[in-house]
Amino acid sequence: MAYTKGNPNYASCALTVLLLVFLASPSFAMNVIDKCWRTNPNWRRNRQQLGRCSVGFAGKMTNNIGRGVTHYRVTDPSDDPLNPRYGTLRYGTSKLRGKVWITFQRNMHIKLQKSLLVGSFTTIDGRGVDVHIAGGGCFLLQGVHDVIIHGLRFHQCRAQTPGLVLGPGSKIVNLGPVDGDAIRMVSSWKIWIDHNTLSQCQDGLIDVTRGSTDITISNNWFRDHNKVMLLGHDDGFTRDRNMRVTVIFNHFGPNCNQRMPRVRFGYAHVTNNLYNGWGVYAIGGSMDPSIKSEANLFIAPEGKKEVTWRQDGLGRSQSWNWSSVRDRFINGASFRQTGRRVASPRYNRDQSFPVANVGAVRSLTSSSGALRCTTRSRC
Repeated sequence: MAYTKGNPNYASCALTVLLLVFLASPSFAMNVIDKCWRTNPNWRRNRQQLGRCSVGFAGKMTNNIGRGVTHYRVTDPSDDPLNPRYGTLRYGTSKLRGKVWITFQRNMHIKLQKSLLVGSFTTIDGRGVDVHIAGGGCFLLQGVHDVIIHGLRFHQCRAQTPGLVLGPGSKIVNLGPVDGDAIRMVSSWKIWIDHNTLSQCQDGLIDVTRGSTDITISNNWFRDHNKVMLLGHDDGFTRDRNMRVTVIFNHFGPNCNQRMPRVRFGYAHVTNNLYNGWGVYAIGGSMDPSIKSEANLFIAPEGKKEVTWRQDGLGRSQSWNWSSVRDRFINGASFRQTGRRVASPRYNRDQSFPVANVGAVRSLTSSSGALRCTTRSRC
């Protein structure tokens, strides 16, 4: 076909070829979650496709999509804990009922005056813009299920004093003091935390507590923080024995000190993550948790080389089931295995995924954190 200026067929073919070459490039390897939606150039017109892409214990988030979804766009970065204005993030999480899909009109910094209570069947989707939740309260998921939090930047989250806030269903909630966590889950289930960037908060970055279960934490970038991720409330809360969490395709570092994660009771499948050093330890726990570390890349710092840490006042940690399977250890890193070989996670059809070879981890985590894409470009 001869080229003539402005020929739409030629332009279309050229664009298709360039896209195929770009996607085939080894440097652009995508993990199983990202392949599900990022290869779609029209992702912004089909945002709900994301709900079919989750893996791990959260399973597919199909309860968040389909008929009856209310689409709500945040246009106003201000916040009023009791009387939120239409257009604010808190209005979307408190005033609207049923399935709610929240997006953002433009780049914005949101300083929450109190913790934001997120309701069931809520998706907070930051794709296409640069949204910071910073300098105030952050997210609290309390007794809820079917929640997606995607594409946000959390930093400088601050502890909150007791006070009244408007919660889901326009109910006024008398909140006690809240630690400065970026995302805290309390008695919640079927939660997917994906492609967020989290750092420098007053307490933890992600806490999964008080019987929360069926959680997937994926594609996030954790950096510049002390206590990164807590799975399990405290040593006396035995309901966390039923906790199941998948930690996959995340990038830890630089400057993460400990709790990547720290597990009490329960079962954690930690797989295909990149650990760029640690201060005290990378993976730790107490109260006999089961931890399967699989095909992770551990790059030890110059100081402590051991990946694991155990808090054991009764001298029983030798029987705890902690396994390392096909992990790779660089710069002298080591993983002390104990107990029996940890059982497989026994994922169902909606949860299962192929664990990638550890040699691909750098590529599969290279896009971790909030993605730098716009509503006019592919992610």
